[in-house]
Amino acid sequence: MSYTPEQFVAGQKASIETFFGLSNKALEGVEKLVELNLQTARTALAEASEAAQAALSVKDAQELFALQASLLQPSAEKAAAYGRHVYEIFAGTTAEVGKVAEATVAESQKTVIALVDNAVRNAPAGTENAVALVKSAVAAANNAYESVSKAAKQASEVAEANFQAITATAVKATQAPAKGKRAA
Repeated sequence: MSYTPEQFVAGQKASIETFFGLSNKALEGVEKLVELNLQTARTALAEASEAAQAALSVKDAQELFALQASLLQPSAEKAAAYGRHVYEIFAGTTAEVGKVAEATVAESQKTVIALVDNAVRNAPAGTENAVALVKSAVAAANNAYESVSKAAKQASEVAEANFQAITATAVKATQAPAKGKRAA
């Protein structure tokens, strides 16, 4: 099968649309991250001002230690929440890019299969072994892609579970000393 100029132009147009679609998704992710960082900076500045005012109003060392302990746990929880938000932004952007990539690969696979089928129909007699080899190679490539895709999804799920576990452990670790100091 030979490509017509119209088919070539259509393929190029689809590639350009995919590229710009992915670029927009990436920029949306960056925009969300910038918004998160600006909000975090504003909140941190306001909280630092409040903490400084509170520190200046303490009367003795015990009150200062109590103030420190009361600020430690919320800071760790906020850091964990910030990490979760960053992770969600990256995971969401990656998922969108993955969907586009899967759709593009699926469309490419259909095109390759159509080309192979057309070539098989037009193959001269006596080339059955070569045709079988090409079909086998296409099937192997499709299977390899599916295996890699499944492994990547599993790795992503494991990374997310590990991130959640680490975050929960970090928050619990900051809660334990704070509770211990309050009891004393």
